[in-house]
Amino acid sequence: MSKPLLEIRNLHVWFKVFGGILKVLDGVDLIVRPGEKIGLVGEMGCGKTTTMKSIMKLLPIPPAIIPEGEIIYKGKNILKMSSEELQRIRRKEISMIFEDPTAALNPVFTIGQQLQDAIKFSGSNNVKTKKDIKNRAIQALKEVSLPDPERILRYYPLQLSGGMRQRICISMALISSSELLIADEPGTSLDVTIQDQILRLLKELVEKRGSSIILISHALGLVRGMTDRVYVMYAGSIVETGKTKELFSNPLHPYSQGLLNAIPKLTGDGIGEGISGRIPEYINPPSGCRFHPRCRYVKPICKEKKPPFFKVDEDHEVKCFKF
Repeated sequence: MSKPLLEIRNLHVWFKVFGGILKVLDGVDLIVRPGEKIGLVGEMGCGKTTTMKSIMKLLPIPPAIIPEGEIIYKGKNILKMSSEELQRIRRKEISMIFEDPTAALNPVFTIGQQLQDAIKFSGSNNVKTKKDIKNRAIQALKEVSLPDPERILRYYPLQLSGGMRQRICISMALISSSELLIADEPGTSLDVTIQDQILRLLKELVEKRGSSIILISHALGLVRGMTDRVYVMYAGSIVETGKTKELFSNPLHPYSQGLLNAIPKLTGDGIGEGISGRIPEYINPPSGCRFHPRCRYVKPICKEKKPPFFKVDEDHEVKCFKF
């Protein structure tokens, strides 16, 4: 088995707010290997984006606090890197596509200015003159199947559709030869047909480059069609992980089962019961397993202790005392 490209170990992230301390991430563990496509799924507010921003070290400190944990990238802890080393990794090795393309692009600069700045600061040896930079920008837009790229370079973000803006964000993220791409809900603001086009394009580009990807989504169908392995997150903790096909065909954690049961069926069976209750308040989270207030299989030990990972198969682990 190949050595991990990225490994998150027991990551805790808290936020200091007026009412106290929000204990959002509660010991996250996650591994990404070279060339692997990873899915991270869970309800809105479960900590998916916080985890990814921690990898990029984009969380403002304060109010964010990281009391415990490590983020190991190529053998080095990102949380202890100097600003110079971190900038180099952001420019050349780890890229992120944010959820909202409208917020990710600056409205007062043209697409050409923003794209060419990204190329200039990526440190590529192949672009030295202004002409080289412009040609690389045109090439980047062609790679994401945008028509008439020279015209688009002159446009401002508000002159483009949501799908076109998202394609531009993808092209900016893939300008450098990134080894790891983080895609945070890349199709949220798009209609389903454009969303499908964007994700197919993203999958093709990642496979062509041999990059690893972490796809964050609450759309389980998209994750199923695009990833090799899935992590299920609940209330700041990974509760189950396994190969995509195995996890979808045999979900073990009660939360994973509830997520999959909530998906409408094309067979006409209707929508499942879903999961009763709601994600707990992070300022005063439940003791033991954070899912126990919503779990129909709850036992006394669930309220007292945090379950460790139990290995039920070679590539399938679950945090539940049932196993």
